[in-house]
Amino acid sequence: MKTYSPKSAEIVREWHVIDADGLILGRLSTVVASILRGKHRTFFAPHMDTGDNVIIINADKIVITANKVDQKQAYRHTGYPGGIRSTSWKDLMKDNPDKLVYNSIKGMVPKNRLGRAQMEKLFVYAGPQHPHAAQKPVAYDTSAIRRG
Repeated sequence: MKTYSPKSAEIVREWHVIDADGLILGRLSTVVASILRGKHRTFFAPHMDTGDNVIIINADKIVITANKVDQKQAYRHTGYPGGIRSTSWKDLMKDNPDKLVYNSIKGMVPKNRLGRAQMEKLFVYAGPQHPHAAQKPVAYDTSAIRRG
């Protein structure tokens, strides 16, 4: 029996909206990374982008467990020697909660051009509004994420 490899014309991308209000950051990130990669499909192929588009709203109401908000740091580099910069998660949650969620999911996809293509299908918004109503996104059932 031969392994089935999907054709790019056969892949139909859906749009999912996930309300992050009250969800745990790590559990949400693993589910979203799986949807972006296409692992929820029957014809998943690790060398192809078979995933769906994901819109995350209410990123400012996400839950971070334990003392991670006070203890963890987010790092970035300016590109210059000695240019490492760090920001606490508390400040990041106050200023850019969408960036915290985005970087959490980004760490769970492949670090190559396929992963970059998959991350282009992720849209994170701090509030309840998003500009993608024309794509007719479907609300994703978050009961499995909440249960833990």
